[in-house]
Amino acid sequence: MKSELTDILTTVLDYIRYATSRFQAAGLSFGHGTATALDEAAALVLHATHSPHDLPTGFFAATLLPDEREAVVRLIERRITERKPLAYLTHEAWFAGLAFYVDERVLVPRSPIAELIERRFSPWLGERPVADILDLCTGSGCIAVASAYAFPEAMVDAVDISTDALAVAAINLARHDLGESVHLIRSDLYTGLPSGKRYDLIVSNPPYVNVAEWENLPGEYHAEPRLGLEAGTDGLDCVRRILMDAAERLKPDGILVVEVGSSAEALEAAYPEIPFLWLEFVRGGDGVFLLTAEQVEQYLTE
Repeated sequence: MKSELTDILTTVLDYIRYATSRFQAAGLSFGHGTATALDEAAALVLHATHSPHDLPTGFFAATLLPDEREAVVRLIERRITERKPLAYLTHEAWFAGLAFYVDERVLVPRSPIAELIERRFSPWLGERPVADILDLCTGSGCIAVASAYAFPEAMVDAVDISTDALAVAAINLARHDLGESVHLIRSDLYTGLPSGKRYDLIVSNPPYVNVAEWENLPGEYHAEPRLGLEAGTDGLDCVRRILMDAAERLKPDGILVVEVGSSAEALEAAYPEIPFLWLEFVRGGDGVFLLTAEQVEQYLTE
């Protein structure tokens, strides 16, 4: 059957259409870098054929070689049967226009924070020099690496409690040759940081999914490390601790940016007095708040 299929389907577009139909029929879940079956199919076919992710549409009529057709079909079947995010099968994900290695030890990069990094957190950091950045819960290191590109003059501390995650982050530091400007630190949030060190920017995409929500997530999300997703009965176990000690780690004119996703409503209910600034994104996404150091000092210290 497979040989018949690869005889019938010949072009890049043929395999994108075929994969799209198979994914829709299988009821796959998306959201790990792609939003639809068509987007996922295109990403899969382009990766399997070693094509750039921005391949000009004129190449979609190109005929695939027999070994390329077989590679695409194998990857399609794995995506359906294993129910893992595509990035775990290809070991590649894109974030802020940069390619990252990923595997099951870390979440697949997908935070809308990428858009903020590309804009250098304008206008909130202004044009002033940014010397020190802290990335809490760094996972694959994507936020830390992208921030190092955006602020080449800064030193970035990338923190995670997971040694497995830090091993993946180390791969990405080497891939992007940023070992001199990004420092990996095994730490439970702030606890392992140098005493007294403060930052111009603290940014975090921490665990924020509540237990009930996590239990009902599709299989693709359960393929990711639970440590990076689930955060207690209201999803705020980690975020509360980030807020609690932020004042001691921000410079006087620094900012705190945290993604809380689906727990945004729970956060506002827990801290009704805090004027969270909920950021908007051109490319979609929500649940990311910003607080200034002054606000953190005013509302989160006794």
